[in-house]
Amino acid sequence: MEELLTLKDLLVKGDVQEALLIVEELTEMSRNDIIKTIRNYAVILLLHLIKQQAENRTTRSWEVSIRNSVREIYRENKRRKAGGYYLTGEELWETLTEAYLNAIDKATLEVEEGRYELKELEKLVNREEIINCALTLILSGESS
Repeated sequence: MEELLTLKDLLVKGDVQEALLIVEELTEMSRNDIIKTIRNYAVILLLHLIKQQAENRTTRSWEVSIRNSVREIYRENKRRKAGGYYLTGEELWETLTEAYLNAIDKATLEVEEGRYELKELEKLVNREEIINCALTLILSGESS
């Protein structure tokens, strides 16, 4: 809120250069919030894909969670007024890669009721395959 008041004051004074710096800062803050939200949904998406692969089965609950996560990531990533997307496919892949660490850590508590330690679980699943599956779901708009 303070930034908006500063922006208003700068515009009233006619200091366009400083106002543009504030606009850039606000834009970056907004984008970071969107990335954080996408990352949070990505953890949930990846967690359930890991569980499916590790346990070689699925449940309706996992499938619903996967669909919901894909929808939310797609919705958050879509620019409503300007059109297009906030994150490119490559940036989404990077975000999924970052989120994977949290997802596999959480999965150690859930796969077969916490049977596996992190290193054991990492050997059971194919990280690249899971991340690529998640990216494909998001980019295809499947489940949207």
